[in-house]
Amino acid sequence: MSGGRREGSLEAPTRHPLDWQSEEFYDEAPLFEELERVFDICHGCRRCFSLCNAFPTLFDAVDESETMEVDGVPKKVYWDVVDHCYLCDMCYMSKCPYVPPHEWNVDFPHLMLRAKAVRFRKQGASVRDKVLSATDTVGSLAGIPVVVDVVNAANRSKTGRKLLESTLGVHHRAAVPEYHSKTARKRLSRLRGAGEADANPSAATKGKVVMYATCYGNRNHPTINEDLVAVFEHNGIPLALAEKEACCGMPKFELGDLDAVAKAKEINIPVLAAMVDEGWDIVTPIPSCTLMFKQELPLMFPDDADVAKVRDAMYDPFEYLMLRHKDGVLKTDFQTSLGKVSYQVPCHLRVQNIGLKTRDVLQLVPDTEVDAIERCSGHDGTYAVKKEFHEISRKIARPVINKLKRSEADHFVSDCPMAAEQIVLDMDEYDANHPMSLLRTAYGI
Repeated sequence: MSGGRREGSLEAPTRHPLDWQSEEFYDEAPLFEELERVFDICHGCRRCFSLCNAFPTLFDAVDESETMEVDGVPKKVYWDVVDHCYLCDMCYMSKCPYVPPHEWNVDFPHLMLRAKAVRFRKQGASVRDKVLSATDTVGSLAGIPVVVDVVNAANRSKTGRKLLESTLGVHHRAAVPEYHSKTARKRLSRLRGAGEADANPSAATKGKVVMYATCYGNRNHPTINEDLVAVFEHNGIPLALAEKEACCGMPKFELGDLDAVAKAKEINIPVLAAMVDEGWDIVTPIPSCTLMFKQELPLMFPDDADVAKVRDAMYDPFEYLMLRHKDGVLKTDFQTSLGKVSYQVPCHLRVQNIGLKTRDVLQLVPDTEVDAIERCSGHDGTYAVKKEFHEISRKIARPVINKLKRSEADHFVSDCPMAAEQIVLDMDEYDANHPMSLLRTAYGI
């Protein structure tokens, strides 16, 4: 294998659709052939050694094998590599020189996804993994009045956390979310049925937005959605809530349960597509959910016109605000400067290739300096809360944590609330804030 890019590799990376509905996709023999082929390419390159723990796991196994090549690595280690991949997509989007259209056609994250799907179809999942990925079910149960107080109290107590670790394998020190019985969709119920709202269009936007609340933004951190609504309405952008909403499917996607992803898609896409037909744009406050609609569902359902329609109307909220600003219709009547802001850029936002729009919007606030930290938090879905991976996740997050400690920033934010909680887990001087909340503060609304 020779290093460097071959002819045509200077083109932008492209993704092939996922052939997840074919029988061959779930055949272990061709899967392991492809794993060995890609692992051999990765071993010869090693540019991704500093990303997640999947690559050090592979490279250490190669170096310690009798042959010092991939053919000497036990197949059990292949599954260890798969377990350490949390589908952040950073290797594909920022490091690998062999992604399509390169003839070697390396798509490491989607190969790991295929392996997860093969294992899920063959073995199912543990109780712990089923619970952690069932965000709709767990959120509904945990959010019942009275029950929510018990759940939150247990999650805050050392005894409760030790019990959770011994029974479900959730690390006793990992950041776990608080639940709310008064969800964002309840708090913002006035936005339902707002389909007749007048638009405030610009050159790049339709000027009225349906907010996909997300599981986390709805049940765990409803103030994020409240802040988003306040900021958008302050800017004259009408908002609506979809009449029905299910999980975007990302937790099941990361588990390899692609049939469950398809079921969630059948709930969400018809509702959102209908609102697009009525002239609405779509925003979601959580980068992973945005990515699911903008990338993964279109690759799973490349021939579904409604999926494509939702993809093309889906925006990160700060991407949307910056488009409005470029068209001269974003208000800049800020009342409060923010000083120095330390901002962790989540992986699932970076791979959307929209640039640092959160930073750019916050820096419109006078006397505000934003330092963007483009490193992984190590949280990545459910990875950081699992007993066997938590300490590794903390190691991955260490560069971000150390930079924040040295920053002397007035505020710390991340678009991913789970990433923010992971980063400030052992810090007293910073809270886990969302940049939309900070923007609302700057507006004084």
